[in-house]
Amino acid sequence: MKSLFKTFSAVLTALTLFCFNSFAQSVVEGKVQFDKTVHDFGDIYVNDGALSYEFTVKNVSDKAIIILNVVSSCGCTAVEWTKEPIAPGKSGKVKATYDNSDGPYPFDKTVSVYVSELKKPVVLHLRGSVHEVAKPLNERYSLMLGNFGVKSLEFDAGNLSIGDTKTVSFVIANNGVQPMDLKFKNISEGMKLAVYPNPVPAKSTATLEVTITADHSRYGRNWYYATPVVDGREYKAVGKLPVKEDDGSIYTTPNTRLGLGKNEIGIVATTKERYFETTEGNKAPNLTFTKSTEDFGKVKAGTKKTITFDYRNSGKTATKLYRLDSSADNVSVKELNCAPAGKKGYVTIELDTYGMPLGEHIIVLNLYTNAPLRPVITLQLVGEII
Repeated sequence: MKSLFKTFSAVLTALTLFCFNSFAQSVVEGKVQFDKTVHDFGDIYVNDGALSYEFTVKNVSDKAIIILNVVSSCGCTAVEWTKEPIAPGKSGKVKATYDNSDGPYPFDKTVSVYVSELKKPVVLHLRGSVHEVAKPLNERYSLMLGNFGVKSLEFDAGNLSIGDTKTVSFVIANNGVQPMDLKFKNISEGMKLAVYPNPVPAKSTATLEVTITADHSRYGRNWYYATPVVDGREYKAVGKLPVKEDDGSIYTTPNTRLGLGKNEIGIVATTKERYFETTEGNKAPNLTFTKSTEDFGKVKAGTKKTITFDYRNSGKTATKLYRLDSSADNVSVKELNCAPAGKKGYVTIELDTYGMPLGEHIIVLNLYTNAPLRPVITLQLVGEII
């Protein structure tokens, strides 16, 4: 098992068609509204020079706000912002410029925006892929549903807190020789989609904006789905799926709802508790687990094992355990036991090894709680299937 630990350490449904004509917004804590929190430049080239985007910051509260500071993640990203107070109903700007000097590679640069009425900074992203030489559009967006081209059928919208509305943009393509009208149906509840421009010009890219609103019914890692309708028709995906990064021995069950021959795209987003709305300062719960890794040893394929993780709540209010996510469908939750202040609790799961491949495995578990210091607690199962 030593090699296994070493590997790990290194390592709304709608039936009608939708088309939105106004830009979706990301609302934070009900006080500040961003036009988006992620801007994707798509495919760019080393000779394109510096790239800029201005994020719009609107005050939707009843008192003036101030953008106190904006901090970029590296020296390659310069920032400017509105320094004057922003009155209720008015807007300011945060301009981020990526210098594009690091050569060809995918990038994701972050900008943290500190606003006077928010309890934590808002993290904005600039994303894109820098190339040395331009490749044909149908090679860059080689997965296709009709002429609708994407790099992957899975889109990652990142993290958001309960009550937040978050907008993330992705670059898509029209690989056809005629303008493409793109709509969506069977859209999961809690998600909206918009395409700009639409129709998408021939042999051109466009922006797919995904807006997700988090609520108490969706803690943890959630999938949202939609069926593209291209020029009035549904198509099944064809092309070559992207090669995923090697996670060592981490065992992850693939999403079988998506793939070649299927007609949906999927957006994954992770929802956490807005802890400062449910706890106050030193009255908050605080969870400490006896151990975060459970070694289930060597077991024969098809074996079921019940496993318990114990913890103590050293805080002054009771814990709430909202949900436990697993990287593998082979794990089911038997009980999430909430602990009063100063008491012990536990998490009990069942591992069913039926269908798992032979060999050493790590299964990652994410527990979502109301503890402000640890709103998401990562636990692990390790062992070998023989």
